Amino acid sequence: MAEVIERVKPQLVILLGPTGAGKSGLAIELAEAFGGEVLNADSMQVYRYMDIGTAKPTPEERQRIKHHLIDLVTPDQPFHADLYRTLGRRIIDSLHQKGTPIFVVGGTGLYIKALTQGLFTSPKIHPLVREKLKQEAEQKGRESLHQRLKGVDPEAASRIHSNDLFRTIRALEVFESTGIPISFFRDQHRFGDRPYLTFKIGLGMDRDKLYRRIEERVDRMIKRGFLKEVEGLLQMGYGPGLKPMQSLGYKQMAQFLSNDFGWDEAVRQMKRETRHYAKRQWTWFKADGEVCWHDESADREKIFSEVRSFLREP
Repeated sequence: MAEVIERVKPQLVILLGPTGAGKSGLAIELAEAFGGEVLNADSMQVYRYMDIGTAKPTPEERQRIKHHLIDLVTPDQPFHADLYRTLGRRIIDSLHQKGTPIFVVGGTGLYIKALTQGLFTSPKIHPLVREKLKQEAEQKGRESLHQRLKGVDPEAASRIHSNDLFRTIRALEVFESTGIPISFFRDQHRFGDRPYLTFKIGLGMDRDKLYRRIEERVDRMIKRGFLKEVEGLLQMGYGPGLKPMQSLGYKQMAQFLSNDFGWDEAVRQMKRETRHYAKRQWTWFKADGEVCWHDESADREKIFSEVRSFLREP
């Protein structure tokens, strides 16, 4: 019976990896080859009017292949992973019923995790516990808290960077409030919500090559009129304090327009922050043992072959 249930689950081909790795272009080619449609998993592409800086598929590309979960809200409207999961699962059910292959594409690891595994709900935490940990971090430093986490929950500590104070405190406050490591709660959740059969393809490459592609991508965005896009957003009333306007590129362009610093410095910071973001994405996805990693340019035939085999499986 369990095998029959597994067979009727929708199949998702998931393309993930750092920004600039070539996910979007490959997704379109795969969707064309297999008659599928694309489900966006980039947290910035859900916002309207933010096209160039989010590397959103062009109108021509969206005519070639239907894309979902793009242009859902304006920059001043709230959007979060739980809403993404709800909308995404609704679309997946519809496509599955029609027998349409589904390609999930993006670099927002939390959205992919929410879609495929659901969202982990943390146990209730007393506010005083959190405040006490914050004070301890101020007095003794974040490294001290991370060392304490290693003692009570080594699995969580291995997944959390010692500089990530927010997640370190989150893990410690769960343990101090319940006496149970947060890794236990996550492990219990991990196997409780698996509605899909997934094949995860990670696109990676030599870091120097990736960084060159990122810099070239930023230059292309600027040539396409990125500054004018940001200027238009500000004129429409979407201020620089909004969360989407604080994202990569938009923040630096807005700072240039407000004369916080010059053009060369704005571009330099944009490229630097994009490289840092790619590094964080790489760290997140590398922790997922289900990902099959490929070089998009060197392994194209193998990728198409593996996707074909996955989609043929009952």
